[in-house]
Amino acid sequence: MTAQVPHTGVANYRRMSHDELSIDLKTEDAGETLVFVLRGSLDIATSPTVRAALVDAADKGNKDIIVDLTGLEFLDSTGLGALIGAHRRANEHGGSLRVVVREGPILRLLNITGLIRIFSVYYSREDARADHDRVAATL
Repeated sequence: MTAQVPHTGVANYRRMSHDELSIDLKTEDAGETLVFVLRGSLDIATSPTVRAALVDAADKGNKDIIVDLTGLEFLDSTGLGALIGAHRRANEHGGSLRVVVREGPILRLLNITGLIRIFSVYYSREDARADHDRVAATL
């Protein structure tokens, strides 16, 4: 289900909902950066929607894709697979996928799986946008 949400300033917002996941999609930096803000659960029921949206964004030539996971409550292996696929596709097109997290289970999962060494991970969207203060692996 897709609904238009009025935009403010230079950002363009779209909201999609699927089961227990919401995605806010925002274009920033004069269209150079596409930001996905995820809330809820990224799991077997919701990951196909996220995978399709991220791969589509990479295929359309969006150079910088930021995925904000700070509002995510749960992330399983299928959700990780969606992020991995989007990361690969962005790299194939000369772009980047940057991930924003907070301290907690999602960051621990990225550490345990070693994906923190693969993804560019940050604590804030501002750092992700500037590619500054990347989170280091702790394991």
